[in-house]
Amino acid sequence: MTSTSHSPNTIVAIATSPGRAAIAIIKISGPDSLAVLCTLTHRHNFHPRRATLVCVYDQQGDLLDQSLALYFKAPHSYTGEDVVEIQCHGGVMVAKLILQACLQAGAHLAQGGEFSRRAFLNGRMDFSQIQALGALLEANNARMVKAMAKQLRGSLKDFVHTTRQSLLELLASSEVLIDYAEEDLPLNLHTGMQTKLKAILQDLQGILEVSKNTKLEGYLISLVGKPNVGKSSLLNALLLKDRALVSPIAGTTRDTIEESLELEGLSLRLIDTAGIRTSQDSLEKLGIAKSVQSLQESDIILALFDLSKSLEDTDAQIIDLLLKYPKPLILIFNKSDCPQKLDVNAILTPLQNRFNATLTLSTTNPTHCLQSLRQALKPLLEDNPHDTLICASLTQQQSLQATIAHLQGASSTLGDLELELFSYHLQDALKSLATITQPYNVEDMLDSMFTQFCLGK
Repeated sequence: MTSTSHSPNTIVAIATSPGRAAIAIIKISGPDSLAVLCTLTHRHNFHPRRATLVCVYDQQGDLLDQSLALYFKAPHSYTGEDVVEIQCHGGVMVAKLILQACLQAGAHLAQGGEFSRRAFLNGRMDFSQIQALGALLEANNARMVKAMAKQLRGSLKDFVHTTRQSLLELLASSEVLIDYAEEDLPLNLHTGMQTKLKAILQDLQGILEVSKNTKLEGYLISLVGKPNVGKSSLLNALLLKDRALVSPIAGTTRDTIEESLELEGLSLRLIDTAGIRTSQDSLEKLGIAKSVQSLQESDIILALFDLSKSLEDTDAQIIDLLLKYPKPLILIFNKSDCPQKLDVNAILTPLQNRFNATLTLSTTNPTHCLQSLRQALKPLLEDNPHDTLICASLTQQQSLQATIAHLQGASSTLGDLELELFSYHLQDALKSLATITQPYNVEDMLDSMFTQFCLGK
């Protein structure tokens, strides 16, 4: 089959990751999708949305694989165009050979994100759904996956539509009343409009606050303490494996060690830092500097203190650092299996009102460590307790922030019954809100965003 001049072109890509797997999927979209499938399979009777067992051949007529073929007739497909999926056996070479056969049959190799771009341009998805898809592909915790899945289904789009209708009603009321003389205006007019506007503002501000505090990439948690306090042992206990080197020699950990742990459906990035103390060793000093940097950048700090030793100058150094960098803090008193020499109050008193929880544990009991930390962290990880909508992208948050600013301006003018200014601010708010689902400068935005998607999307 030769290439045609249809616009847009028919595109093809391997939609699954290369490597050994049960199946690989080749996706085709465009006006010649069905024709390409017919060329590859030597048959013509395909029913929409029905899986068909087919033999796939190359241009020379050699059999490549026995596969399942699915045909989705436009506009009832992901892209809104005719779409074909060939589900072949997994592996690298089979999928590549079928892809090459599709190209020889007239299809063009898809660019990154081109399938999703066509879905957007054909009205199958709006901008909020496209951004939810991007965030879904990047999400590494269960909560974000669930939140973005709802938005992919249209929850943010529906909220924007509902909010827009409410603002349009306020604007319509204002426009009607502009021609009234001030003495002819209904009594307490601004009270009802102000109440409605306040409710809209509260909803938008709640979403913005949650969106800014939600961790798409996971929480960064630093383990800090003096040398040989048990940070590496705690890391190993939480991971249930020997990840960090443990030694009775102080200063064994010279560099930060980072590992991931899933807890309460969230991804945690645990950083085991070098022990903080005064040192003349140049290499150890570099490690200590990185420890302080990790403490500055972390979302939550786990500060360890040794119950088996009396208070030392290095403990005081740790306390000073914790006071200098106010972050959510859990104090961990380690080595509870040893005779206690530490005056715990000497730690708690200077840090009063600064810590969120205290734990007493022994890293010789990994199960207890994990359970205790789970309970202590749970209140600090409730980033979206009320299942609020999340604007995961910076552009969405900026649009939301601009909408809020315009509505706050409208609220201030309504108190003085300056209805012309009130309407002006509402119109600006409507424009800002609309960019969440239908942004301006669409082409520039699409070029920037979709190139970051994988080929099969």
